Amino acid sequence: MSKIKAVITGVGGYVPNYILNNQELSTMMDTNDEWITSRIGIKERRILKEKNKGTSFMAAKAIEDLFSKTGTKPEDIDLVLCGTTTADHIYPSCASMAAEKAGIKNALAFDIQAACSGFIVSLATATSFIESGHYKKILVIGADKMSSITNYTDRTTAPLFGDGAGVVLLEPTTEEVGIIDSLLHTDGVGMKHLHIKAGGSAHPATHETIDKKEHYTYQEGAYVFKHAVTDMSEVSADIMKKNNLSKDDIAWLIPHQANLRIIDAVVQRTGVDYDKVIINIDHFGNTSAATIPLGIWESEKKFKKGDNIILTAFGAGFTWGAIYLKWGY
Repeated sequence: MSKIKAVITGVGGYVPNYILNNQELSTMMDTNDEWITSRIGIKERRILKEKNKGTSFMAAKAIEDLFSKTGTKPEDIDLVLCGTTTADHIYPSCASMAAEKAGIKNALAFDIQAACSGFIVSLATATSFIESGHYKKILVIGADKMSSITNYTDRTTAPLFGDGAGVVLLEPTTEEVGIIDSLLHTDGVGMKHLHIKAGGSAHPATHETIDKKEHYTYQEGAYVFKHAVTDMSEVSADIMKKNNLSKDDIAWLIPHQANLRIIDAVVQRTGVDYDKVIINIDHFGNTSAATIPLGIWESEKKFKKGDNIILTAFGAGFTWGAIYLKWGY
């Protein structure tokens, strides 16, 4: 009997209409377009400005896009996973709220918190559920409203982030396509270098934490950059070596969009031709868990059945990893 694999059978995405470009950002703080573009590679990012709308709104919009393109019905879905750091509330989960908005009533839904690595961790988790035979149609979401945790007076972090959501439909197959392998890692050394200081159970919100702006992303850029370059580059090379893949075997490399210089380092380490690298950081910024599914969404028409694709990400925790898949359609 052929082994059951998990294969992506559809893609959806959503980004807000509002565009925050570097020129506007430079009116809010001491920065400029040349500095941001040369150091990070970002020209503009999308921001969800609508009042009282959070990550679940964008996730539901991405699901609606997928449903309209694939003909999938809400009642077909039996599991919803959402990789996110910016759920609308501490609870309930963003996945459950997005499912409700999308009319999904028969599914288990829960979040996975692995920061910017949230989508690939969710995809690997969903793959195990498919391979077990327990679930047949799984939505895997990567979504974040990073503007909600960005301090727009902090020139070291404010230029980095944008908002958006992407989703894939995962189904079983016995063909030689789908998710082939994954390598995922965590090293807790990263906590003090990239985190939100307050708002959790150890440091609940107080007037003092709000006054000190401790509910926004805190990052020690140089330290995080060094680890991201090393870890994303090495894990991408590792998964290629493990699966006997040369640079010429790779059709597409889809890296997390944190910094263009980090992407350059991954490309150099793997040897993959630059024209095979999916890049959206210039117009979306760092949308955290959404960067990779948005890259898949924007480039879906470029992919051919059987294409070898590497996904790789790095995020707070530190968490990082890579997934090797064969495109299924």
